[in-house]
Amino acid sequence: MFDTIIKDGTIVDGLGGAPFIGDIAFQDGVIVKVGGSIDGPAKEVLDATGAIVTPGWVDVHTHYDGQVSWDTELAPSSHNGATTVVMGNCGVGFAPVKPGQEKTLIELMEGVEDIPGTALYEGIEWGQWESFPEYMDYIGGREYAIDVAAQIPHGAVRYYVMGERGKQNKDAAAEDIDAMAAIVGEAVDAGAVGFSTSRTIGHRSLWGTEVPGTFAPEEELTAIAGAMGKLGKGVFEMIPAGTVGKLEHMGGERTTPQQEHEMMRNISISSGRPVTFTLIQSPDYEPDLWRKTLMMAREANDNGAQLYPQVPSRLIGYLTGLSSYHPFMRKPTYLDNLAKLPLDERVTAMRDPDVKAALLSEKEIKHEAPGSMENISALLGRGAAILYPLHDPVDYEADVAETIGSLAKAEGRDPLEFLYDWMLEDGGKRFCSLSAANLAKGMDVLRELLEHSETVTGLSDAGAHVTLICDATMPTTQLSYWARDRKKGERLPLEFLVHKQTARNAALYGFKDRGALEVGKRADINVIDFDNLSVASPVAYKDLPAGGTRVMQPVTGYIATYCNGIKVRENDKDTGARPGRLARS
Repeated sequence: MFDTIIKDGTIVDGLGGAPFIGDIAFQDGVIVKVGGSIDGPAKEVLDATGAIVTPGWVDVHTHYDGQVSWDTELAPSSHNGATTVVMGNCGVGFAPVKPGQEKTLIELMEGVEDIPGTALYEGIEWGQWESFPEYMDYIGGREYAIDVAAQIPHGAVRYYVMGERGKQNKDAAAEDIDAMAAIVGEAVDAGAVGFSTSRTIGHRSLWGTEVPGTFAPEEELTAIAGAMGKLGKGVFEMIPAGTVGKLEHMGGERTTPQQEHEMMRNISISSGRPVTFTLIQSPDYEPDLWRKTLMMAREANDNGAQLYPQVPSRLIGYLTGLSSYHPFMRKPTYLDNLAKLPLDERVTAMRDPDVKAALLSEKEIKHEAPGSMENISALLGRGAAILYPLHDPVDYEADVAETIGSLAKAEGRDPLEFLYDWMLEDGGKRFCSLSAANLAKGMDVLRELLEHSETVTGLSDAGAHVTLICDATMPTTQLSYWARDRKKGERLPLEFLVHKQTARNAALYGFKDRGALEVGKRADINVIDFDNLSVASPVAYKDLPAGGTRVMQPVTGYIATYCNGIKVRENDKDTGARPGRLARS
């Protein structure tokens, strides 16, 4: 008897071939038949007529390192069809850790990834591990809606080995490098799927210091990658210096993106391990650098390297609204009288003309912690004119005429003053996004990035930036926008998009048992109402530990999601099943 037969769906198998109509049957978590009409007894028969059937998404860039302690649903990734997520990116995480080092790792995560420290202090079950293998054993003893895999982060490793010298990014001695390489080798041998490091000075802790390892010389990174090379497994994940297009100081010297690329090429060739790195367009500095980087990656790979630029499927935008960061939150009147009020009372108070006049005229008080994301309020204020109001569903090709600046100009008003009133409508639940001013042109760049032979899709940052960025819906947007909704440019084939975020990503991380709808593969499967797949505008939820707020975009259209053959989502609702486990290398 089969556990489940999915009948008459349009099968998009993850391998890149043309979709076809047929059945899929699975038993004991494994696909046993694909295609044609499958008959026989089954515990469940799901009619997928008119729906598409795909492998579960493999999201390779998440930050659930703390959330795995308190959330077995692993939302919002599970809401978006992901059945395997890879965490521990950007060089930050919570193991290895010596007793007494927890505060520094929390402040690092809070500054770099904008996860509230209050939630991390209360939600993480500290004391359950010190080494990275012990951390994985802790995760391995828990059950989740979907599978989770872990990378070991450079920041935690360097701090563990070097203490304050590592935290201050002092040069590592030979014995320090040997110790770090040994720790990474031990972690990968125990099942870590990779190692991550951040080299951009834009990544800073709550108190403004760079991630330990930001200025690490090539020999340190080469030694660490070499430890993975000896084991023949593990991915090297990097946020290169110059990711946002700027020249950055590396240990007192300037470095260029080209120099960083050469280093990644050397690391990959010497270790034999794949290197994946963040690649986005920086329109304000050398706007065609991304294209040059793609050319360099292809040339390097033609000559023995394994470089995989990691690209987003939509523009990364900063959210602003009364439940997130906004231009008025660091004004004295707001801090003294409004910040702690419930949203409805805050909206009522802000409608007072005297309060409005004060918030529009007062100077900001910077947060005492220089790395606090609250300090983005000034940027949001300066950028008021180019903010895009978000509607339901979100329009990723909105015209410049729809910006706050254009709307304000039509009424002869100041953009910031217009924004103030706009934010108070709808009970203060509205959001704007600070994105590129020319969305259509930015999407053309993303299309080229997605199409390129060397790239993988990632950068959803699921679990991070919980009140600033809502990119965990990227896997859903990748389908709904690029295969169906795009109007101002070329679309991309559905089968290509599915392949890009299933078999392609699974192969990068060595997940040979998933990523495609083939006999013998895991039954990690999505059944999707593709015609009605939709990503709504952001909604604020106060469901983090210690009452913290996170912003998520509700998604509809997932008829069913199966992880390891068990239905974890049905009609966009959690079933309560928890078949997900730690996925080891």
